[in-house]
Amino acid sequence: MSRPQQVSIREVGPRDGFQNEPDLIPTDDKVRLIEALAAAGYTRMEVASFVRPDVIPQLADGVEVLRRIQVPDTIRLSVLIPNERGLGNALAEREHFHDIGLVVSASETHNRLNINRSVEESMQASARLIPRALAEGLHCEAIIATAFGCPYEGEVKADTVLGLAQRFVEMGATEIGFGDTTGMANPWQVEDFFARAFERLPGVELTAHFHNTRGQGLANALAALNQGCASFESSFGELGGCPVPPGSTGNIATEDLLSMFSEMGVETGVDLPAVIDAARLAQHLLGRKLGSHTLVAGPVDWHRG
Repeated sequence: MSRPQQVSIREVGPRDGFQNEPDLIPTDDKVRLIEALAAAGYTRMEVASFVRPDVIPQLADGVEVLRRIQVPDTIRLSVLIPNERGLGNALAEREHFHDIGLVVSASETHNRLNINRSVEESMQASARLIPRALAEGLHCEAIIATAFGCPYEGEVKADTVLGLAQRFVEMGATEIGFGDTTGMANPWQVEDFFARAFERLPGVELTAHFHNTRGQGLANALAALNQGCASFESSFGELGGCPVPPGSTGNIATEDLLSMFSEMGVETGVDLPAVIDAARLAQHLLGRKLGSHTLVAGPVDWHRG
């Protein structure tokens, strides 16, 4: 498969990134950051979650955020749905978003620790949830977490992950995301996986979601691109991480991913300096340095004569 010359990036910092912050972020700051990101030209952003507030207090103001943000009509906003009750709550705010994401771990242990269900229980719930979401005209992304390895169980077999993906497609999911939830993937593994995924799931939008826990996030993104992946998720400032196991640091930084793609001539439609400005604003509002390399060094072309 040829390497794509144009890719789509979903910015997940306002959900996946914010949820892992140790201190509550004021709603005003969240709205300000989302609107700053929206000015960068994204076409897709994940901005809220309908997880119970006692489970993830950091995202308890999701409805207020959805109601308050002012973003261009060209941006498809998505929300995370944990279960059928979450979907019901989300549908009450249907006018404020376009897409939903739901997550199931390929690892039994991680799934139980993350959402207190077996994998099969989660899949059965998804079989009820996805048709209901589609009936409401929602684009549905099914995200398979720990797709490249589990911190508790170790190796996760590709056949297991692809089997879950196939079931999601049969349920009606229009996009499948593969999450390297704790940064355990390596580039050769990713190349082999996506080659098999495209062969087994023809015509399905496949999305790569890598974490930079062990510094291999961009290398893994390149490996996915080389196999034809044209859909990625990332978080500005390298915010985020899995809240379950300790030491699981953030997603690959959107600005680092944009910088790499730009230097390779791969079009994203997202303005890199604007994302850097948003990451700088986040750094200021959060009161700490963020992990992005491009945030420190700037784009390569800033240093060219």
